[in-house]
Parts: sequence; C-alpha cells; structure tokens
Amino acid sequence: MKQVSIPDYDLTDAVWKKSSYSGGDGGDCVEVATWRKSSHSSGDGGNCLEVSDDLAAAGIVPVRDSKTPHGPHLAFRTGPWTTFVTALKTT
Repeated sequence: MKQVSIPDYDLTDAVWKKSSYSGGDGGDCVEVATWRKSSHSSGDGGNCLEVSDDLAAAGIVPVRDSKTPHGPHLAFRTGPWTTFVTALKTT
C-alpha cells in the first residue's frame, strides 16, 4: 500500500469562524472557513472557483469548486498561489 504524505500546516495564526449551525450554548461547534467566489466566475453557476482568506496568516489558501462545496478542496501555500494568480492576470 502506497503511503500518502500529509502536509504539516501551522494553523496557530489561522482565523476561524463558528458555524452558524452551532448551538448558542457552545456545544456542537464546528469551525469553518469563509469562502468567497472568484470575481471571474460567471453568474450562471458555471466556472466557479472559491477561495478562503481565513488561513492566509497561517500561509495557506484553500480553494474549492463552488458547484460542489462539500466536495474536496485544494490547499496551496500563499507564495505559490500569489505567483499563480499574478501569472493569470498578466496573460
């Protein structure tokens, strides 16, 4: 069986939000990221990409497909993500 490498993220400085589904008594809390849709996504639901800025302080940029919000996501380091986005803007 092939062993999968799991990246080690330091989430000490991450900004977390309490889920709106959490009870007011502090129980059943799930902390989640706040997602924003790409300004280049179309309004008809196609070509949608969402990113979260909540983990930027920890050096991580989560990215997901907004059509499947409960599906998998990718996590990039902020440096390579910035280089990628900058390259897209210049083409």
